[in-house]
Parts: sequence; C-alpha cells; structure tokens
Amino acid sequence: MVQAEKKSGSSGLFNKYLKNRGIFKNREVLRHSFRPNNLPHRTPQIDSIAAILAPSIRNETPSNILIYGKTGTGKTACVKYVGAELENACLEMGKRCNVIHLNCELIDTQYRVLAQIANEIENLDSKPSDKPRTSIPMTGWPTDQVYAELRNLLESLGGVNVIVLDEIDKLVKKSGDEILYNLTRFNGELKNAKISMIGISNDLRFTNFLDPRVLSSLSEEELVFPPYNAPQLCDILQERADVAFEEGVLDLGCIPLCAALAAQEHGDARRALDLLRISGELAERENAPKVSEVHVKSAQQKIETDSLIVCVSSLPTQSKAVLYAMLILSDLNRPVFTTGEVAQVYRDVAQALDVDVLTHRRITDLISELTMLGVINSRVVSRGRYGRTKEMWFGTGTSGIRETLSKDERFEEERLHQIDIGRFRTLFR
Repeated sequence: MVQAEKKSGSSGLFNKYLKNRGIFKNREVLRHSFRPNNLPHRTPQIDSIAAILAPSIRNETPSNILIYGKTGTGKTACVKYVGAELENACLEMGKRCNVIHLNCELIDTQYRVLAQIANEIENLDSKPSDKPRTSIPMTGWPTDQVYAELRNLLESLGGVNVIVLDEIDKLVKKSGDEILYNLTRFNGELKNAKISMIGISNDLRFTNFLDPRVLSSLSEEELVFPPYNAPQLCDILQERADVAFEEGVLDLGCIPLCAALAAQEHGDARRALDLLRISGELAERENAPKVSEVHVKSAQQKIETDSLIVCVSSLPTQSKAVLYAMLILSDLNRPVFTTGEVAQVYRDVAQALDVDVLTHRRITDLISELTMLGVINSRVVSRGRYGRTKEMWFGTGTSGIRETLSKDERFEEERLHQIDIGRFRTLFR
C-alpha cells in the first residue's frame, strides 16, 4: 500500500485575503460584547444607577432596581460599567463588594440561578481544578439545601452582593417569581452580608407576572432607558468607528445612514453597530478601497434575511402552515392577499400536513404574530359597507422563507403535492 505523500505548507487559499487593503483596525470594537470606556448619551442613567448603588461603599444595603428599555438602548452596558466602577471603588476603600451578572436567557431556572451566584461569589473559574471547591453543583441538590448553602456562603464571605438579572422577564416567564421572592428575603436572614438586585428587562409588561409582594420589594427604584435617536446613534458609531476602521476608509454617508436605519428600528444601538461592522466586512470581501452606502444597504438586506431565517425556523407548525398558505398565494401572482384568502388556502395546507384546522379567529391571531415578528407586512384597509379587512404582503427575503420551510420535514414536497393549486388559481382569478 502506497502511503500518500504528506503535504507541507499552505495551498494559498487565503492569499487573496492577505492582499486585501486594510479596512479594519480593530473590528472587535463594533461587537456587542465590547465594553467601551465611554457611553455617550447615557450619563443621566449612569448617574442614577450609581446614586442608588452608592450605599455599597459604606457597606450598606442599596435599593433594588428594575430597569426597562428596548433592545440596544444601553441597559446592560451601563449596568456593567457602573458595576465595575463600584467594585473598584469598594476595593480602594477596603470594602468587599461583588457585582454578579447573570444572563437569564441562558440561566433560566431557580436552581441554576442560585448555583451560578455561588460560583461567581467564590470566583471558582479562577481556581485550579485540583483545589477543593465548596460550590453548589449545577444539578442534584434539593432546593432548600441550595438556599441554605448559598445563605451560609454569603454570610461567611460578608460584604455587599449586587445580583444583576439580565433579561429577568425570561426567568419569570419560565420559572415563576419564587426565586425573586426568596432572594428578596435573604437580607432578613443575613447579618454580615447584604444583597441588592437589579432586574433588566426589554418587556415593560413582565411585572404582570409578579406577585405584588415580589414587585414591591424588587421595584424599589425603577429606571426607563429611552431609545436612541439618529444623531445620538451617529455619535456612538463615530466613537467606535474612529477605533475600529483604518483612517479614510469610511465614506461620509455611511455612519448617518447606519444611524438612520437603526433609528427606524426603535433606536437600537446594537443594530447600528451590526450594520456598520457588516458593511465593513462586505467591503473587505470585495477588496473595495472604501466602505460605501451601497455596502450599508447590502448589510441591511443581509441582516434582515439572516434574522428572518432564524425567526421562521423557530416558528410552531401551525404558524408555518399559515405562512406556507401565503407563499402559495404569492406563487399565484397575488402580491397582496387578505385574511380570508389565507384562511381558505390554509385549510388545505393543514389537511395535507395532518394537523388540526384552526378557527378563523386563531388564524387571524397567527397572522398578527407573523406581522409583529416582521415576517410579513400588513395593513388594515376599509372596504366601505363591506367593513374592514387586513391585507398582507411579503417584503424581501421570500426565497429565504421558502427555503427555511422546506428544511422542516413536515413541509416536504411529498406531503404537500396533494394541495390542489389549480383550484386556487381558478378561485382567486
């Protein structure tokens, strides 16, 4: 048997990228995970959080805070910034203060929240693996034992512990508010240690899920972060762009266009940063000398298509069935269609998929959800004495929707071939 000769060195696959003219100086500055030293247009919010947490530097218990605001309004960045400043100030004064930041989209059960708090307080990640650890395991203990162990740990270490529950609404909706109730009770059982909580939420209505006792304890202070407007987003992008891009590679219109597009999306700074970063990446792949407004528009289309695919793939089967009915109508040269037309086609789709046929009202609810998610566009129009009806149409990315649905085994051609497209072609002529 002849042994294949071992190849050495590179085949040159990446040589063309090495020759690219530099666009980025430090692209990481444009990512969400980057924590800047300066947060433009958030000084009032930072000062408010700092004032509420200030008792920590005197080893006193700060008030609990609930922070609201839409995605990309700087809530998490401001809390992390103030938290880092607080820990440094306490360290300089010889006081013990821990700021523990938990992402409740990932850590979304009562047990895991408690175990992670213990892990962060003990700073286990920095300990060698062969050293003894007293942490709570991530599974396996009775809940009352977990509480007792965490309480003992807090008491033994002392100091002020600020627990930040980011996306707290996800935790409450999945696991209820018992964890919040028990955490707010800790201060009554501790002598050497103190606990303060900061809840961060994109959903202003999540407090409807809270017991009144929990709400009164948790929302001792409330802060609302307003969306950024276009000029404010310009300032944020300009600060990052000065560090992220090589000098002279950004056309003058790029930052204002990114800001304007993101301002339309509820003033989302994350969206603005993504637009600017992806614009630069597209220019880099083309080996373009500059990032232009054309790249920004291409980046917008790419982001919308990518987010649309993720959204559609995670829809429940009934929503996908309604969406598939809309695609059939679109194939019949009906760029705009009504709720009634969708309902008619949907019934055949549901039967082909062997799922329950929903009522007209429930179909209307699913259509509203698809509109809210941005999968389709819709408007309510008046038909005079015939009343009002909802008209719908697809935006860009229809091919992406079709391709995503086809990856669901329920929507394979073999299942759907029984739908009589010819009948609908005659019906909607």
